[in-house]
Amino acid sequence: MIIGVGIDVAEIDRFAASMARTPSLADRLFIDRELWLPSGERRGIASLAARFAAKEALAKALGAPGGLRWTDAEVCTADSGQPYLRVRGTVAERAAELGVRAWHVSLSHDAGVASAVVVAEG
Repeated sequence: MIIGVGIDVAEIDRFAASMARTPSLADRLFIDRELWLPSGERRGIASLAARFAAKEALAKALGAPGGLRWTDAEVCTADSGQPYLRVRGTVAERAAELGVRAWHVSLSHDAGVASAVVVAEG
């Protein structure tokens, strides 16, 4: 059963400008595993914008309650390249309240826009 669906878009240039203007923003939005590739290189701005859109979409799928912490939702990448979500803390608590047992996430970025869709399944 679908409990919630969320979608979000982020203009990549605008996201990049926000990150440049406020250097501490990266640490408020992402954990280290999201910021850095396994090779040790920093993840590209389009990829980060898509991950931010996924966190916004996740909040919408949960009914957009206040009090969720950005870093309590982690956007991961499987060896196959498929994105998935790992939740903890405030996000895991809200998901448990709603009966969420599985997440489905899709990310994209093209033509200057990053987008994400998140489906919460019970």
